[in-house]
Amino acid sequence: MEIEPSPPLKPRRKGIYLLPNLFTTGCLFSGFYAVVAAIDQHFANAGMAVFAAMVFDTLDGRIARLTKTESAFGKEYDSLADMVSFGVAPAIVAYQWGVVRIMEYGRHWGRFGWLACFFYAACAALRLARFNARSATADKRYFEGLPSPSAAAIVAAFIWFCSDWREPRLTGLIAAFLVTASAGALMVSSFGYPSFKQFDLDKRIRFIYLVLVPVVIILIAVEPSTMLLSMFGTYALAAPALWIGRRIRRLFRGAPTPGAPG
Repeated sequence: MEIEPSPPLKPRRKGIYLLPNLFTTGCLFSGFYAVVAAIDQHFANAGMAVFAAMVFDTLDGRIARLTKTESAFGKEYDSLADMVSFGVAPAIVAYQWGVVRIMEYGRHWGRFGWLACFFYAACAALRLARFNARSATADKRYFEGLPSPSAAAIVAAFIWFCSDWREPRLTGLIAAFLVTASAGALMVSSFGYPSFKQFDLDKRIRFIYLVLVPVVIILIAVEPSTMLLSMFGTYALAAPALWIGRRIRRLFRGAPTPGAPG
Protein backbone atom coordinates (compact mmCIF):
# COMPACT_ATOMS: atom_id res chain seq x y z
CA MET A 1 0.00 0.00 0.00
CA GLU A 2 1.45 3.26 -1.06
CA ILE A 3 1.57 6.10 1.43
CA GLU A 4 0.61 9.43 0.00
CA PRO A 5 3.28 12.03 0.56
CA SER A 6 2.28 14.68 3.08
CA PRO A 7 1.83 18.16 1.67
CA PRO A 8 4.86 20.41 2.17
CA LEU A 9 4.75 22.64 5.20
CA LYS A 10 3.97 26.22 4.41
CA PRO A 11 6.82 28.55 5.31
CA ARG A 12 6.08 30.68 8.32
CA ARG A 13 5.25 34.21 7.27
CA LYS A 14 7.76 36.79 8.33
CA GLY A 15 6.53 39.79 10.21
CA ILE A 16 6.39 41.55 13.55
CA TYR A 17 3.77 41.81 16.24
CA LEU A 18 2.13 45.21 16.21
CA LEU A 19 0.90 45.84 19.76
CA PRO A 20 4.03 45.30 21.91
CA ASN A 21 6.24 47.02 19.34
CA LEU A 22 3.94 50.05 19.37
CA PHE A 23 4.70 50.44 23.07
CA THR A 24 8.41 49.99 22.36
CA THR A 25 8.11 52.76 19.76
CA GLY A 26 6.45 54.90 22.43
CA CYS A 27 9.47 54.28 24.66
CA LEU A 28 11.80 55.28 21.83
CA PHE A 29 9.78 58.42 21.05
CA SER A 30 9.80 59.45 24.72
CA GLY A 31 13.58 59.15 24.83
CA PHE A 32 13.91 61.16 21.64
CA TYR A 33 11.59 63.83 23.00
CA ALA A 34 13.63 64.02 26.21
CA VAL A 35 16.70 64.87 24.11
CA VAL A 36 14.80 67.53 22.14
CA ALA A 37 13.32 69.04 25.31
CA ALA A 38 16.77 69.21 26.92
CA ILE A 39 18.21 70.95 23.86
CA ASP A 40 15.36 73.48 24.11
CA GLN A 41 16.16 73.97 27.83
CA HIS A 42 12.84 72.44 28.96
CA PHE A 43 14.32 70.16 31.62
CA ALA A 44 11.10 69.43 33.50
CA ASN A 45 9.57 68.15 30.25
CA ALA A 46 12.71 66.11 29.60
CA GLY A 47 12.38 64.47 33.01
CA MET A 48 8.72 63.67 32.40
CA ALA A 49 9.61 62.14 29.04
CA VAL A 50 12.14 59.76 30.62
CA PHE A 51 9.50 58.56 33.08
CA ALA A 52 7.01 58.16 30.22
CA ALA A 53 9.61 55.97 28.50
CA MET A 54 9.77 53.84 31.65
CA VAL A 55 6.00 53.31 31.54
CA PHE A 56 6.12 52.25 27.88
CA ASP A 57 9.11 49.99 28.57
CA THR A 58 7.25 48.26 31.39
CA LEU A 59 4.10 47.77 29.33
CA ASP A 60 5.66 46.42 26.14
CA GLY A 61 7.17 43.37 27.85
CA ARG A 62 4.11 42.62 29.94
CA ILE A 63 1.78 42.93 26.97
CA ALA A 64 4.02 40.69 24.88
CA ARG A 65 3.90 38.01 27.59
CA LEU A 66 0.16 38.35 28.16
CA THR A 67 -0.67 38.14 24.45
CA LYS A 68 2.05 35.55 23.75
CA THR A 69 3.58 37.78 21.10
CA GLU A 70 7.20 37.67 22.30
CA SER A 71 9.72 37.53 19.48
CA ALA A 72 13.45 37.86 18.83
CA PHE A 73 12.75 41.04 16.86
CA GLY A 74 10.88 42.53 19.80
CA LYS A 75 13.74 41.81 22.20
CA GLU A 76 16.30 43.45 19.92
CA TYR A 77 14.05 46.44 19.24
CA ASP A 78 13.37 46.85 22.95
CA SER A 79 17.10 46.82 23.72
CA LEU A 80 17.82 49.50 21.11
CA ALA A 81 14.97 51.66 22.39
CA ASP A 82 16.27 51.25 25.94
CA MET A 83 19.72 52.45 24.88
CA VAL A 84 18.23 55.63 23.44
CA SER A 85 15.75 56.33 26.25
CA PHE A 86 17.76 55.18 29.27
CA GLY A 87 21.33 55.51 28.01
CA VAL A 88 21.71 58.41 25.61
CA ALA A 89 18.77 60.61 26.65
CA PRO A 90 19.63 60.97 30.39
CA ALA A 91 23.28 61.63 29.52
CA ILE A 92 22.31 64.43 27.11
CA VAL A 93 19.79 65.86 29.57
CA ALA A 94 22.51 66.06 32.24
CA TYR A 95 24.99 67.47 29.72
CA GLN A 96 22.63 70.17 28.46
CA TRP A 97 21.63 71.17 31.97
CA GLY A 98 25.04 71.33 33.60
CA VAL A 99 28.05 71.45 31.31
CA VAL A 100 27.54 75.01 30.07
CA ARG A 101 27.04 76.22 33.64
CA ILE A 102 29.96 74.32 35.11
CA MET A 103 32.34 75.54 32.41
CA GLU A 104 31.91 79.03 33.84
CA TYR A 105 33.99 77.80 36.80
CA GLY A 106 36.82 76.58 34.57
CA ARG A 107 37.59 74.44 31.54
CA HIS A 108 38.57 71.45 33.68
CA TRP A 109 35.16 71.42 35.37
CA GLY A 110 33.57 71.32 31.91
CA ARG A 111 35.64 68.26 31.01
CA PHE A 112 34.59 66.60 34.24
CA GLY A 113 30.95 67.23 33.32
CA TRP A 114 30.94 65.78 29.85
CA LEU A 115 33.14 62.83 30.89
CA ALA A 116 30.62 61.98 33.62
CA CYS A 117 27.83 62.06 31.02
CA PHE A 118 29.75 59.87 28.59
CA PHE A 119 30.65 57.47 31.41
CA TYR A 120 26.95 57.07 32.16
CA ALA A 121 26.09 56.40 28.50
CA ALA A 122 28.92 53.85 28.17
CA CYS A 123 27.82 52.06 31.35
CA ALA A 124 24.25 51.90 30.05
CA ALA A 125 25.47 50.23 26.84
CA LEU A 126 27.58 47.74 28.82
CA ARG A 127 24.68 47.04 31.18
CA LEU A 128 22.29 46.29 28.32
CA ALA A 129 24.86 44.12 26.53
CA ARG A 130 25.49 42.09 29.70
CA PHE A 131 21.76 41.70 30.30
CA ASN A 132 21.18 40.42 26.76
CA ALA A 133 24.12 38.02 26.95
CA ARG A 134 23.01 36.49 30.28
CA SER A 135 19.22 36.75 30.03
CA ALA A 136 18.79 33.05 29.18
CA THR A 137 20.52 31.81 32.36
CA ALA A 138 19.98 34.72 34.78
CA ASP A 139 17.75 34.49 37.85
CA LYS A 140 14.53 36.27 36.84
CA ARG A 141 13.93 37.42 40.41
CA TYR A 142 16.95 39.73 40.41
CA PHE A 143 18.88 42.07 38.16
CA GLU A 144 22.67 42.06 38.17
CA GLY A 145 23.48 45.72 38.54
CA LEU A 146 21.06 48.63 38.67
CA PRO A 147 18.52 48.39 35.80
CA SER A 148 19.04 51.07 33.16
CA PRO A 149 15.47 52.48 33.52
CA SER A 150 16.07 53.00 37.27
CA ALA A 151 19.43 54.67 36.60
CA ALA A 152 17.79 56.92 34.03
CA ALA A 153 15.04 57.75 36.53
CA ILE A 154 17.61 58.89 39.10
CA VAL A 155 19.41 61.17 36.64
CA ALA A 156 16.20 62.55 35.15
CA ALA A 157 14.57 63.12 38.54
CA PHE A 158 17.68 64.83 39.91
CA ILE A 159 17.89 67.21 36.93
CA TRP A 160 14.15 67.76 37.08
CA PHE A 161 14.46 68.53 40.80
CA CYS A 162 17.42 70.86 40.23
CA SER A 163 15.85 72.62 37.24
CA ASP A 164 13.82 74.75 39.67
CA TRP A 165 17.03 76.24 41.02
CA ARG A 166 17.77 79.68 39.66
CA GLU A 167 21.50 79.11 39.98
CA PRO A 168 22.75 75.75 41.30
CA ARG A 169 26.31 77.04 41.75
CA LEU A 170 29.36 74.80 41.63
CA THR A 171 28.29 72.50 44.48
CA GLY A 172 24.96 71.66 42.86
CA LEU A 173 26.58 71.10 39.47
CA ILE A 174 29.22 68.77 40.92
CA ALA A 175 26.47 66.86 42.74
CA ALA A 176 24.52 66.43 39.49
CA PHE A 177 27.49 64.94 37.65
CA LEU A 178 28.46 62.76 40.62
CA VAL A 179 24.90 61.40 40.69
CA THR A 180 25.10 60.75 36.93
CA ALA A 181 28.44 58.94 37.20
CA SER A 182 27.33 56.97 40.28
CA ALA A 183 24.17 55.80 38.51
CA GLY A 184 26.37 54.59 35.65
CA ALA A 185 28.72 52.76 38.01
CA LEU A 186 25.82 51.01 39.75
CA MET A 187 24.55 49.77 36.38
CA VAL A 188 27.76 47.81 35.74
CA SER A 189 28.14 46.68 39.35
CA SER A 190 27.42 43.14 40.54
CA PHE A 191 24.88 44.19 43.16
CA GLY A 192 21.62 42.27 43.05
CA TYR A 193 18.40 44.27 42.66
CA PRO A 194 14.90 42.75 42.91
CA SER A 195 13.20 42.67 39.51
CA PHE A 196 9.57 42.47 40.77
CA LYS A 197 8.82 40.33 37.71
CA GLN A 198 7.26 37.69 39.93
CA PHE A 199 4.62 40.12 41.18
CA ASP A 200 1.23 38.55 40.52
CA LEU A 201 -1.85 40.77 40.38
CA ASP A 202 -4.09 37.75 40.93
CA LYS A 203 -2.67 36.99 44.39
CA ARG A 204 -3.97 38.49 47.59
CA ILE A 205 -2.00 41.34 49.10
CA ARG A 206 -1.93 42.91 52.55
CA PHE A 207 -4.36 45.70 53.27
CA ILE A 208 -1.53 48.11 54.09
CA TYR A 209 -0.27 47.85 50.51
CA LEU A 210 -3.72 48.79 49.24
CA VAL A 211 -3.56 51.92 51.38
CA LEU A 212 0.04 52.83 50.49
CA VAL A 213 -0.42 52.72 46.71
CA PRO A 214 -2.92 55.64 46.46
CA VAL A 215 -0.91 57.60 49.05
CA VAL A 216 2.27 57.25 46.96
CA ILE A 217 0.38 58.21 43.80
CA ILE A 218 -0.98 61.34 45.48
CA LEU A 219 2.49 62.32 46.74
CA ILE A 220 3.96 61.85 43.27
CA ALA A 221 1.21 64.00 41.79
CA VAL A 222 1.85 66.76 44.34
CA GLU A 223 5.66 66.75 44.20
CA PRO A 224 6.73 64.48 41.31
CA SER A 225 10.45 65.22 41.05
CA THR A 226 11.09 64.95 44.80
CA MET A 227 9.10 61.75 45.26
CA LEU A 228 10.48 60.01 42.18
CA LEU A 229 14.04 60.93 43.13
CA SER A 230 13.45 59.61 46.66
CA MET A 231 11.89 56.36 45.46
CA PHE A 232 14.46 55.45 42.82
CA GLY A 233 17.35 56.78 44.90
CA THR A 234 16.31 54.49 47.76
CA TYR A 235 16.03 51.54 45.38
CA ALA A 236 19.50 52.24 43.95
CA LEU A 237 21.19 52.66 47.34
CA ALA A 238 19.47 49.71 49.01
CA ALA A 239 21.75 47.04 47.50
CA PRO A 240 25.07 48.78 48.34
CA ALA A 241 23.75 49.58 51.84
CA LEU A 242 22.80 45.93 52.45
CA TRP A 243 26.21 44.81 51.19
CA ILE A 244 28.00 47.21 53.53
CA GLY A 245 25.76 46.10 56.41
CA ARG A 246 26.65 42.44 55.81
CA ARG A 247 30.36 43.30 55.72
CA ILE A 248 30.11 45.21 59.00
CA ARG A 249 28.20 42.38 60.73
CA ARG A 250 30.77 39.87 59.50
CA LEU A 251 33.56 42.08 60.78
CA PHE A 252 32.05 42.42 64.24
CA ARG A 253 31.30 38.69 64.44
CA GLY A 254 34.94 37.99 63.75
CA ALA A 255 34.22 35.89 60.66
CA PRO A 256 37.23 35.48 58.36
CA THR A 257 37.13 37.53 55.20
CA PRO A 258 36.61 35.36 52.06
CA GLY A 259 39.90 34.87 50.27
CA ALA A 260 42.00 35.66 53.34
CA PRO A 261 44.49 33.05 54.56
CA GLY A 262 43.09 30.83 57.35
